[in-house]
Order: sequence, then C-alpha cells, then structure tokens
Amino acid sequence: MPTTTRTLNPLPFDSLEPKRFEDLIRQLAYDFRRWRMLEATGRAGSDDGYDARGFEITDGVADEPQEARDIDDEAVTPEPATDNLWLIQCKRERVITPAKMKLHLSEIREAEARKVYGVIFAAACDFSKKTRDVALSWGRDHGISEIHIWGKAEVEDQLFQPKNDHLLFAYFGISLQIRRRSMRATLRAKLTMKRKAMRHLGDGWHDHKIILLRDPEDEKYPSISEEKNPAHRAWHVAEFAGNHLDCIKLNWRRFYAYLAKDGRHWDYANVYNDAGLVRFQDPWLSEDDGERLGDLRLRIEKFWQEKISEDERAHFRVECFIRYDDIIEIDERGDDIAQFPHVFVSLKNGVPLRGSYCGELIVPGKLEEENGPARISEPRTLVNPDLSDRVDIFPSEFRKPIR
Repeated sequence: MPTTTRTLNPLPFDSLEPKRFEDLIRQLAYDFRRWRMLEATGRAGSDDGYDARGFEITDGVADEPQEARDIDDEAVTPEPATDNLWLIQCKRERVITPAKMKLHLSEIREAEARKVYGVIFAAACDFSKKTRDVALSWGRDHGISEIHIWGKAEVEDQLFQPKNDHLLFAYFGISLQIRRRSMRATLRAKLTMKRKAMRHLGDGWHDHKIILLRDPEDEKYPSISEEKNPAHRAWHVAEFAGNHLDCIKLNWRRFYAYLAKDGRHWDYANVYNDAGLVRFQDPWLSEDDGERLGDLRLRIEKFWQEKISEDERAHFRVECFIRYDDIIEIDERGDDIAQFPHVFVSLKNGVPLRGSYCGELIVPGKLEEENGPARISEPRTLVNPDLSDRVDIFPSEFRKPIR
C-alpha cells in the first residue's frame, strides 16, 4: 500500500541572527583546510570587509633563486614557507545580485586582497551563474588563487554530512543521526512484530484462523452491554487471512451481492456478514442469536438464487489490512473465553482506528463446454465500487444504509 515519505524542509537560515550565521560558516570551515589559526574577526565589529580570517598550514618551503641555494656548492638551509591567508565573508541575505556581489567584495581593502591566497564567500541564499562569475572574475583580477562560493545549497550539503550532524542539531535542532537511530528502532520493532505474527498467526495465504482484535485500553473486556450490540464492544472477532506487504490481512466482511452486466451498478445484502467461521466461533454470540442469523442467511441466499440471474450473482468481499507497526502485541494463547490468538490494536467500536480496507465485488466464472474443451470463464470483478452506483435490488429487510 502506498506510504508517504517524510522529508526535511529547507533549513531556515533566515531565522539565524547574523552573528550566529557567521559562527555557523566559521565552524563549517574548520574541516575545510588545516588551519594554524582561524580568527572570528567579525565579532569585534570592525572587520575590514570580512568576518573571519584563517591561516592555512603549508607543507612546502619558500621559493628561492637557484643561485641562492648553490653558492660555492655549500648547502643552504631553506626557510619555511609562510601560511596561506584566507578571508571568509558571510552575508545572511535573501538575494545577492551580481551588482551586490561586486559591492560586497569591494569592501575588502585592496592592500588586504593582495596578500590573500583564498576567499570563501558564504550567504544564506542561492547564487546565479552570473553572480558566481562576478566573484571568480574579481578573484582573478586580484591574483587570488582560490575563491569558493557557498550558497544555501552548498551550506546545506555540508550540514547534512554525518561529520557535521552536531552543527545541524546545535543550530536547527535537527539530528539525522538521531533520526536514523529512531528509524532503525522503528524498523526493528516492525520486523519483530512481523516475525511474531507469522509465527503465531501463520505465514501463508492458506493460514485462515479466528483471532480476536482487542483494544489494550479497554477495561470492560470481556463483559458486554445489556443491548448485546457488537458495535458496543471494544473488541472484534475476525478471520485472519494471511500477510500482505507490511500488514496482516483479515477477511473483514462478506455479503451476498448483485453486480449488473454493465459492470457498474451493484447492490448487496449488508444486514448479514457471511465472513467465514466468525459466526460459529464468536463466544459472545448466543445460541438464539446464532439461530436468528442462520435463518437470515437462508432467506438472503434464497432471494439471491431465485431473483438474481446467475450472470449477476456476486459476493462483496471486504478485506482489512493492519500494519505490523500498528500492532501493539500478540497474545498467542488467548484466554478462557476466547481461546484463540488475541491481537492488540487501537480500536473504536471494535474497528481498527488505522486499518485500511479494500472492497471487491466478484461474480464467479462459469463452466463453459461449447466450442472446444471445457473451461471456466474469467470472473467479473469491481473493486471499491462507487456508492452512488448502488441500486435497489435486495428487499429493504436485507439492506441498510452505508455508514
């Protein structure tokens, strides 16, 4: 059955105070290079056009003329290279146009720009190609070796990496690692319940047996009201009909029905549920009620056979699906009253609160012996019929309104 996949909305960078956005970018930059020092210059207020300054450790040595290294064939000890200087500029703005990008970069003083090896320009918005080209052109004009543009998408990409999960949680209260552990626990619980259902209820389509659906919060079980109305119970006797995808399947209802030859119009005798063995194994059904229902079934069946043509005699079958993760527990032994498995789920008037249902009208195939060897024709079916297409075929004593 179709399910909805939960996804994350775009991260709300706009909700961060500007200084906190600078902190986030600076902390993401810690793993960007090997830093000797990473300074939060923007915190002081006067930032000279940038919000953080970093000194990248280099492994090389300073370049020297060849003659300076080989004077008189004497070895000259090389001097260590200086650190690469990086500037980080942060803007928590909704839109940055090419003109605005040029304006922001011009805030970096020319004297400072000539000493810079690399620049990171980060903003809480997406950049167009033209805006990125302006930044790259500015970097080339000032002899800057590397310039990196971190837009909203790039910052999100970094935050969703496992190594930055702590920053995602600290700034936005989201932890993908915690979500993953929660998903793992949920999946384990579902698979455990699936194995339990297969072990105690059955693992094939032929494993039909009676079960009792019970609400774990019901305190009146097993007493029923004086009216003896099944709708007043907080439990329901049903027939287990196997497993389907992530669910157990129940034969929920079965009615004598009519399906017109046009395959659209239909009717059913919904005062009596003819679902398998339920009537014969329901401990709360008295002998008198059993006889009354048996007589009702005979009268409905007689009308169905005598008044409806064979080509239009159908059964209306309703199946109920209960997901494994909606099952709270299974008591495979039952009790003295209902001596068959009890499945605990949340119910309202005996109906699963989160159950899914599928109704299907079926006219069985007929034996055909003409024009060749005998064969059984294909059955006619109508899945989930439209309520507006229900017609009056059965007498009113056999029909009731659909809730």
